[in-house]
Amino acid sequence: MENSPLQVLTVATAPYPDQRPSSSGLRKKVSVFQFKRSYLHNFIQSIFSSIDLRDRQGSTMVVGGDGRFFNRAAIEVIVQMAAANGVGRLIIGHHGIMSTPAVSCVIRKYKAIGGIILTASHNPGGPDGDFGIKFNTANGGPASEAVTSKIFQISRTLEKFAICPGLRVDLETLGKQAFDLENKFKPLTVEIVDSVESYANLLRNIFDFAALKDLLSGENPIRVRIDAMHGVLGPYVKRILCKELGCPAISAINCVPMEDFGGQHPDPNLTDAAELVDSMRDGSFDFGAAFDGDGDRNMILGKHGFFVTPSDSLAVIADNIFCIPYFQHSGVRGFARSMPTSTALDRVAKATKIEIYETPAGWKFFGNLMDAGLVSLCGEESFGTGGDHIREKDGLWAVLAWLSIISTRRRSVEDIVKDHWLKYGRNYFTRYDYQNVDLDAVCDMMEDLEIMIADKTFVKQRFAVKDKIFQVEKADNFEYTDPVDKCVWLFSLQGLRIIFSDGSRIIYRLSGTGNDGATVRIYLDSYEKELLFEDTQVMLSPLATIALKISQLHLRTGRIGPSIIT
Repeated sequence: MENSPLQVLTVATAPYPDQRPSSSGLRKKVSVFQFKRSYLHNFIQSIFSSIDLRDRQGSTMVVGGDGRFFNRAAIEVIVQMAAANGVGRLIIGHHGIMSTPAVSCVIRKYKAIGGIILTASHNPGGPDGDFGIKFNTANGGPASEAVTSKIFQISRTLEKFAICPGLRVDLETLGKQAFDLENKFKPLTVEIVDSVESYANLLRNIFDFAALKDLLSGENPIRVRIDAMHGVLGPYVKRILCKELGCPAISAINCVPMEDFGGQHPDPNLTDAAELVDSMRDGSFDFGAAFDGDGDRNMILGKHGFFVTPSDSLAVIADNIFCIPYFQHSGVRGFARSMPTSTALDRVAKATKIEIYETPAGWKFFGNLMDAGLVSLCGEESFGTGGDHIREKDGLWAVLAWLSIISTRRRSVEDIVKDHWLKYGRNYFTRYDYQNVDLDAVCDMMEDLEIMIADKTFVKQRFAVKDKIFQVEKADNFEYTDPVDKCVWLFSLQGLRIIFSDGSRIIYRLSGTGNDGATVRIYLDSYEKELLFEDTQVMLSPLATIALKISQLHLRTGRIGPSIIT
């Protein structure tokens, strides 16, 4: 403890107009947080001011990040401001690093009032990369729209912030540190924790670690390849999969967290995880997985690089959910998927007579359903899957879920997926990302699309491509009524749907997770009852032709093709 109380200062500031957090928090270029005067301080103060003073005083908060550039500098400011704003206890990950799933776990474990996560998820890192700040509330999940709106409104009129500039925390040493502050009866306690162990304890209560250890290091082990992409999950992979479950060291690659993610884009898809994909092709490994920067997203591969789409991964886990001991004891209350995610999960729900919910993109909507006891498993097509053990998507949980299925069924990844297609039929699904396009151009395009599909004559319209004819059965702006709080959400610029009579879908959506220009996404989803081992892009080519014809995207944006196809 310091010898004399630390001084608390009130500093005058001026508001910024661009601090509206999305469901993924506030994301900007590192330079914005690093060099714009008090930009970081303003947003952090807005978070603290959004919490009632009576709730904030003496409360516990969790802080952690994915280790990207500026992570440590931001944590120092957050600690100084938390102290000055009356927080009584801070729980911080060792070295300032904590995965997003682990933050959710620790918030719930310690009954914290919330947590601040420093991450831009799958966006690039380094001095020229992106930085982000996300606020999770007491349930461990992303803040609701009401909370993020309150934070934004405060940020627009902010005139001062409170800080204790002399406070310095040692992030390297596990254990408690105490600090006396002016005008505080009790000292501030900062606890540096091993977040890997806290999270591992949670997983031990969900999965059969003995069975997984036998699968991975027993008499006839499968060979796995896990790519942490130099993100936050490296230490978790090393500790849980290698040390505890016995995977050989060669199983884990890129497991040292780096501020710039090794110069790579930490996004677990076929393009950005090319090193993993290449290492799987020759059949040396039976199972592969990759994670994003903060550890909440995952990609699953089988032998020879067999790719499991996130939509199929979610459906397969749902159909085999009782391979996971947690669900054997808790039961399954419901499934949920984001609206753009393929309808493969719906077929499992129908067959098993389990309720299913279709929500907007954003994990906070799943959290609301989970808190009400309505949903046990949920997922998004954007490589996110999770259960109700926390209130975030969880990359390592998804990997252990798949390994549990393999352990129980003793089938390969490819065989498990093909068995699923034989049982339910196959949803051919893809997403085209057009990144860094002109915002005004795509907003105009979306507005014109909205007008087009709202016209009554659009329904029943027919589109012919080669020998296939698609007839529009329904077209709308996606509207969601939350079954818990009855709030109605209309996503006119984020979820324009065209649904055809055969169940095929085209969805247009603007994404809010990028920084340079806008990202427009086109989702294609087509169902085939009879199993056809055809290439996904070939099968979806007619839908892609229609999607581009209707939107005129190439003409409106000047882009010949998508940046990424998943």
